[in-house]
Amino acid sequence: MQNKISVKKITISGLVIAIYIVIMYLTQSFAFGQYQVRIATSFYAMAAVYPFLIVPLGLANFLSNTLMGGLGPPDMIGGLIAGLITASLCYYLRKVNIYLAALPILVVPTLLVPIWLSYLLNIPYLALVISVGIGQVIPAIIGVIIIKYLEKYKERLK
Repeated sequence: MQNKISVKKITISGLVIAIYIVIMYLTQSFAFGQYQVRIATSFYAMAAVYPFLIVPLGLANFLSNTLMGGLGPPDMIGGLIAGLITASLCYYLRKVNIYLAALPILVVPTLLVPIWLSYLLNIPYLALVISVGIGQVIPAIIGVIIIKYLEKYKERLK
């Protein structure tokens, strides 16, 4: 029975990574712009319900930055780290309150991503914090909606 569950989790992880990348591809016109509205970052909220998705979500960000970002290793590795931290915090803050799980989606990319983007793009950190932060509001809200939806089906993976 344990192998069946592991195969199920691996399959779901692969599907989540694939869907994340497809969403990033379809939304890249505004996901990499001045206001980085990355709808796919709302997927980090899935880790609040299914913690086994923490690593796959970090990998999904790494892959999307590799395939579409164009800013090289600092953006790829930074995206991986930001994804892992964001998904992990969604999981831990969900234990306190469902609405707190939206905070990492809003705060982590807003404060972390501009660290390397300011260096790579030669744009002041604070300007990037504002633009990335504005773009993260919608994914944070969608993240809470995702959590509420997934909690209805949580038992299916056990």
